[in-house]
Amino acid sequence: METRRLGRDGPELSVIGYGSWEAGGTEWGPNVSDESVITAIRAALDSGVNWIDTAEVYGQGTSEELVARAIDGRRDEVFIATKVAPIEEGTGVLPDEIHKAIRGSLRRLKSERVDLYQVHWPDEDVPLEETWGAMADLVRDGLVRWIGVSNFERPEIERCLAIHPVTSVQNELSLARREDRANGLLAWLDEQGIGYLAFGPLGFGSLTGAVGADTVFDPGDWRYAQRAGDWYEEGPFSPGAFESNLETVRGLRTISAELDIPVATVALRWVLEQGVTAAIVGSRDGDHVRANARAGALTLDDATLRRIDGLVGR
Repeated sequence: METRRLGRDGPELSVIGYGSWEAGGTEWGPNVSDESVITAIRAALDSGVNWIDTAEVYGQGTSEELVARAIDGRRDEVFIATKVAPIEEGTGVLPDEIHKAIRGSLRRLKSERVDLYQVHWPDEDVPLEETWGAMADLVRDGLVRWIGVSNFERPEIERCLAIHPVTSVQNELSLARREDRANGLLAWLDEQGIGYLAFGPLGFGSLTGAVGADTVFDPGDWRYAQRAGDWYEEGPFSPGAFESNLETVRGLRTISAELDIPVATVALRWVLEQGVTAAIVGSRDGDHVRANARAGALTLDDATLRRIDGLVGR
């Protein structure tokens, strides 16, 4: 498994991280057993993945608890990243709320310290300077090692930098969501020595080759609502975008067949070739986890990358 340094002064992370959004709640349709989730997490670790991304809002803490169970006895081997969210869904991002939130996460994770603590998304009702100042306090207090942000844009990141270093930015990046490459954010972050953790690198399943026009999602799965145009934001399963992604997958199948590499692996490796630190991939299936990990041990040549770019436009 290839590793890369997180930002200028961070640790070496495997280029594939295990994402535990699916592990914690019901937004992905029918739940699987806790044992299946734990098995999937351990499959990732056994495949060379050395870090896990979770959050307080994933299953309202259930995800963090399952992570703790999965890494029991292996805490020193695993880099843990978790997040605090604004008040409507999380504990809140006012200073006192952040101090409360980290203690809740530490309790559920059964850990004395979080390696990377992130603001899950900005709260327009809370001054960002107050939020980031409180995050910096956690570093000084020894409760977290590094701090980062998620779902942030450059102006917000610059405001944080004026207060305390930003170790990483966790945003969505895939063949279906390429804005951070197109708008120059990736290049700017590299200049600043800030790491980039890509979530949704497989378009939440739309780029795996396993989802087709006839796929029917469970009504409890958020993709069901997005497919119907009822989700709160547009995404890879929104009307129009979904059909476009299926067209991309058709092109990927040709490349995949020539390379004898699964479609999902090709799509995932493309993300890793965009100047990111790592990509976050989640699954509750151990076989899928092991297949995703293989993307961390291969490369795509320039000619192949140009062909893939040609499928979607740069």
